[in-house]
Amino acid sequence: MKINCCPSCLRSGFDTFCNPCRKRLFYGRNVSHVLDFSKPEYEKTVINTSGRISLSGVQPKHSLRLNGKVLELTEEGGEYLLKPHPNTMMEHVIEIPANEHFTMQLASQVFKINTAENAIFFFAESFEPCYLTKRFDRLSDGKKINTEDFTQISGKTEEKDGADYKYNFSYEDIAEQLKSICGAYPVEVEKFFKVLVFNYIVNNGDAHMKNFSMIRNNQYNDYLLSPMYDLLNTRIHFPKDAEMALELFKDGYYTDSYKVNAHYLYEDFYEFGIKIGMKKTRIENVLSDAVSMYSEIEDLAVRSFLSEDVRLKYLESVRISMEKLRK
Repeated sequence: MKINCCPSCLRSGFDTFCNPCRKRLFYGRNVSHVLDFSKPEYEKTVINTSGRISLSGVQPKHSLRLNGKVLELTEEGGEYLLKPHPNTMMEHVIEIPANEHFTMQLASQVFKINTAENAIFFFAESFEPCYLTKRFDRLSDGKKINTEDFTQISGKTEEKDGADYKYNFSYEDIAEQLKSICGAYPVEVEKFFKVLVFNYIVNNGDAHMKNFSMIRNNQYNDYLLSPMYDLLNTRIHFPKDAEMALELFKDGYYTDSYKVNAHYLYEDFYEFGIKIGMKKTRIENVLSDAVSMYSEIEDLAVRSFLSEDVRLKYLESVRISMEKLRK
């Protein structure tokens, strides 16, 4: 499978991983972007080891470990998760790995959001794309770092709160939970706000409670927001998907702007920032910076693994969202 850019950071002029990405992802080892196994071999192994294709959610995923220079499927304790596209009916389904990879790189490179390390890989034989992410909750020796998502932090479970338990909250509620457990709240809440603005811009309508986590930082003896994960433009695959997975405000509150327009605008995010304790100047800076990045987004999109058709749809959806967030 010939490529012309790094399958992790998308830098031009590379036919495999560039050295910095190889170091971040694989400890400097010369790992190929083409997997040693085909998709049928992957599916057979996953079924034999776990009895199902998916660990959780719609999108299938399975653990990998690095053995020398080769990524191998493993039942547990792997440092990586491999995510092919799901075998379900949705628009542009084969583009989901490229969508997630581009969105994660966009968050990291353009919006300067801390994200899990990631890359695009290709199955042997078919060269079908799949998404790989390096687990941030595992050390190289397999030991687990103390990490909890916000369903765990809030005590919500499917058994107790129903099938939609991870959606039965608001982003304001998450901010309150964050404040209750995080000593560095003023810093971390701005990171949280920035991610929400990013998700709105890229039309990520599935940023639910389980897609935000806190991770133990022993250096500061505190819990901080973990690197972000599961970021993608859901509108590409579900054209009628919601603006956001959760409501911005708790207790059914809506701004006067939302009551008139029936969708979120600058005024909504500004008021939300005030409610969660941010300084006015910081709110204004995050919002003004976010809507000024279209050219950088476009430049990175050209080097992505998205097809031209989906790339143009992605960019158009971003342009529309940015217009809504202009003051």
